[in-house]
Amino acid sequence: MEARGKRFPKQRQVLILFFLLGAAKAGWEPLRYSVMEETERGSFVANVAKDIGLKVGELSAREARVVSEDNQPRLQLDLQSGELTLNEKLDREDLCGSTEPCVMNFQVLLKKPLQVFRAQLLVRDINDHSPEFSEREMVLKILENSSPGTVFSLKKAQDLDVGDNNIQNYTIGLNSYFHVSTRTRGDGTKYPELVLDKELDREEVAELRLTLTALDGGSPQRSGTSQIRIVVLDINDNAPEFAQTLYKAQVPENSPVGSLVVKVSARDLDAGTNGQISYSLFYSSQEISKTFELSSFTGEIRLIKKLDFETISSYELDIEASDGGGLNGKCSVSIKVLDVNDNSPELTISSLTNPIPENSPETEVALFKIRDRDSGENGKMVCSIQDNVPFMLKPSVENFYRLVTEGGLDRESQAEYNITITATDLGTPRLKTQLNITVLVSDINDNAPAFTQTSYTLFVRENNSPALHIGTISATDRDSGTNAQVAYSLLPPQDPHLPLASLVSINADNGHLFALRALDYEALQAFEFRVGATDRGSPALSSEALVRVVVVDANDNYLVTKVVAVDGDSGQNAWLSFQLLKATEPGLFSVWAHNGEVRTARLLSERDAAKHRLLVLVKDNGEPPQSASVTLHVLLVDGFSQPYLPLPEAAAEQAQADSLTVYLVIALASVSSLFLFSVVLFVAVRLCGRHRAASAGVCSVPEGHFPGHLVDVSGTGTLSHSYQYEVCLTGESESNEFKFLKPILPSVLGQDSRRKPEFPE
Repeated sequence: MEARGKRFPKQRQVLILFFLLGAAKAGWEPLRYSVMEETERGSFVANVAKDIGLKVGELSAREARVVSEDNQPRLQLDLQSGELTLNEKLDREDLCGSTEPCVMNFQVLLKKPLQVFRAQLLVRDINDHSPEFSEREMVLKILENSSPGTVFSLKKAQDLDVGDNNIQNYTIGLNSYFHVSTRTRGDGTKYPELVLDKELDREEVAELRLTLTALDGGSPQRSGTSQIRIVVLDINDNAPEFAQTLYKAQVPENSPVGSLVVKVSARDLDAGTNGQISYSLFYSSQEISKTFELSSFTGEIRLIKKLDFETISSYELDIEASDGGGLNGKCSVSIKVLDVNDNSPELTISSLTNPIPENSPETEVALFKIRDRDSGENGKMVCSIQDNVPFMLKPSVENFYRLVTEGGLDRESQAEYNITITATDLGTPRLKTQLNITVLVSDINDNAPAFTQTSYTLFVRENNSPALHIGTISATDRDSGTNAQVAYSLLPPQDPHLPLASLVSINADNGHLFALRALDYEALQAFEFRVGATDRGSPALSSEALVRVVVVDANDNYLVTKVVAVDGDSGQNAWLSFQLLKATEPGLFSVWAHNGEVRTARLLSERDAAKHRLLVLVKDNGEPPQSASVTLHVLLVDGFSQPYLPLPEAAAEQAQADSLTVYLVIALASVSSLFLFSVVLFVAVRLCGRHRAASAGVCSVPEGHFPGHLVDVSGTGTLSHSYQYEVCLTGESESNEFKFLKPILPSVLGQDSRRKPEFPE
């Protein structure tokens, strides 16, 4: 049999296979046998061959075997006789502990052909253990005024046997004060109670000693004893009372060591030591003592060992509260161990799309799966994301979720989102798993460039140099990349006559504006145009802004000379006004109407002609108005260092003008002889008058150089001296002709008192 036991582990898989194949052929009703524990090895149990209907020798032919569920060779089968015997002594307490009945399951296996018979061996208990108390001495403190009939609980004994072999009764030694009563708890265990038969008198008997005996029901009967020492106390008329007779507590199995399970509380109305309460475990098994700790001062019950719901799901504790006067109260504590949710959800990303175009409609960002290895409520899950983000979760197939956008995104408002996906189970406590996803938003061209100002005003001083930087416009685009790159351009002006292309230009990259040519305040004081800013997106977006350029005047008009005329009249008849009738180059010179000053209208340049002729008219404010004219010849020189050239062409031009005048007079004379006669007479009178005036001081065109005191008109803008100039007239001309200039002598001013405005000689 020992040899077979050694081979059995090697044949385990084969035997199990045979067992499974033959199970269908075996009957469901097992063979039942019984044996007393501690029966000697080799003792007969049963004749298996007879019970299964086989003849002597068939067990050997069919290769019968006995297979135990725990693979221990506790039974031996004789293949010749069919007898089943014990291969070892059986100890019921080792096999089954406190479980009753104690049944050992095994099978009878026939290999040829395969057939299996189930069997059970009932191991009956024998009274081989005596009752034992956990303490050799129990101390009871009893008040001397305790009433007869008062019951005092005693600690029970333990007996490893079961059934009738377990404790059945408690007794105490003969005395005149107490008797013991045996009580039965709900689980069938029996415990003793000490009952007071008559009042105690501490002065007569201060202490009693009794022997408590626990008796089992076995045969022969076994017993165990413990000493009871009864201390009679002086009167303490209030015993501790618990707030509850039964405390219930629930403790999660994963509670850490040191956790508070429950706190019991009792009170005592006495004072002093009679009111001081201490707590203790009234009765505790070895498992309870290893798992819980009771504070004798606070009544707190704490864990001193980890709990395991799968091993023990509940505990029952008896707590005693004792005061200093020897009175006590009791309560029970029921502790239920709770299964805990110890598996967090798992979250796995299946697909991720990143980045997301900002104008896309509802778009799937991620697909993920959640799983929880727990079961029941602990395995149910919910999935969520944080609030205030433009995303939402949509359930897909089982345990799959889709993270999608709620609509189009705006990259300019937020270019990046940090999404936290949270999977939470419904267990207690709830466990959760979080996964962070960063979603980037890609740009599209949905923002036009925006100018920093809706309109710009630029100031440019006239006579500027060409290609002068006059200002900068700026526009920004909220997009990114090429969508934010801005190009600037000039837009066609609203005024078709404004030569914008020849006035300004713009740098397309940075918006710098340049004046293409010199600006003239007198010709153009201000002008407006629009500029455009266009991004490089597709399609391109643009915007416009108004630019106003204001030309700032410069002191570019210089005094050339001053025409002086006098009128002998008075009042408004002597009010004179000057006017430029004709000029070689219009726009270069101007005459001030009230004082006769001849000034340049703009700066002189090298491109201007060196010689100019001006015809100036002066007239009074009389009725009819009288007028006179004078011709000015202007020579532009580079300073006064070079000699002045004569103006011979001036006489020729004047002669030509005089000829035209004569022809005109002749033509007019031919119209009317009468009018001609009057005109001739008038002309003759005038010519005679002028001839006499000319005889007083003969004027001639000077030869050689101009006098050295002529004014500088080269454009320097300053005059070295202030001069008045005399106008000399020739007698041959009907018009006053400017021949040369000289300072006016004071004596000349009073020579002519005629009323017609004249230029002073």
